[in-house]
Amino acid sequence: MQEIAAPTPLGPVRKPSGPVVIWNLIRRCNLTCKHCYSISADKDFAGELSTGEVFRTMDDLKAFKVPALILSGGEPLLRPDFFDIAARSKALGFYTALSSNGTLIDEPMCRRIANADFHYVGVSLDGLGATHDKFRRMDGAFDLSLAGIRLCRDAGMKVGVRFTLTQDNFADLPGLLQLVEDEGVDRFYFSHLNYAGRGNKNRKDDAQHQMTRAAMDLLFDTCWRYQEKGLQKEFTTGNNDADGVYLLHWVRAKFPEKAAHIEAKLRQWGGNASGVNVANIDNLGNVHPDTMWWHHTLGNVRERPFSAIWPDVSDQLMAGLKQSPRPVKGRCASCAYLQICNGNTRVRAQQLTGDAWAEDPGCYLTEEEIS
Repeated sequence: MQEIAAPTPLGPVRKPSGPVVIWNLIRRCNLTCKHCYSISADKDFAGELSTGEVFRTMDDLKAFKVPALILSGGEPLLRPDFFDIAARSKALGFYTALSSNGTLIDEPMCRRIANADFHYVGVSLDGLGATHDKFRRMDGAFDLSLAGIRLCRDAGMKVGVRFTLTQDNFADLPGLLQLVEDEGVDRFYFSHLNYAGRGNKNRKDDAQHQMTRAAMDLLFDTCWRYQEKGLQKEFTTGNNDADGVYLLHWVRAKFPEKAAHIEAKLRQWGGNASGVNVANIDNLGNVHPDTMWWHHTLGNVRERPFSAIWPDVSDQLMAGLKQSPRPVKGRCASCAYLQICNGNTRVRAQQLTGDAWAEDPGCYLTEEEIS
């Protein structure tokens, strides 16, 4: 949106020094959310990395030029040494973010988080009030999380709301965006549910795809309204890189004179970065191409350093993810915008068909839009 309002020169294709690492430090959580990818529960899980093992891995990540650590769970605040890990991350110079459900952030906990000086604190909300509580399977979870967000905001932290779209909370999205505005929240992260997916049948009329398109339209319109009002907020979407192509079509319809510039910027961005610029380490030290690939392990940091695991393309999935263009099939292979999307996340195709390179069943674009 800022590029529409004030275009900047085209730069090189993004090549970060290393991948952003999303690190699930603990699987234990005080909630049992419906869409949890780590299948957490309120109990201790055996075999988790010790403090020393975490620190050794952090040293390796630093030497490998990883720029950022997103400390997650489970609920990371339940890990006894969490603030020691956060302090170590900051001391090593990582961009350090906290990913929490927010229910444990009372005033004393907020002070500890503030003292840790995180670059960013993200709290998940799955809708408003009862909707959120139903997803989180805990009465009062919404009020606790919102209180935590307010405490972090009032303490001067950069705070964001994370939201995962499903058919059950779609109706809450307008109200949640209004809450983000009313509460002065800095960032809104919109995640598509990385579901196993649907096939091509009736793609134009598919309820899931129509809902997704309506949600994206609302996000784009809200972003532009903020841009016009001079409100400084960050909006990010994740887990469906077709969003970039859909944004381009939105720009063509509303700002046709800016479309060529936006298309060039989107191609420069390069689309999905799983296995390249985004990595995941789970609570046991297993390394995955991103957080949605827990069923595919590349190696374990106890047995081999992350710096040796990540570049290794003897793993066929990693070889394909790092290939450019990726070896995608079907409508993804013939898509005119493969360079913008980069074939998307690949996990939906793999789960639905058994083939990680099959066309993405989560792509909500029509044949006309990808031709």
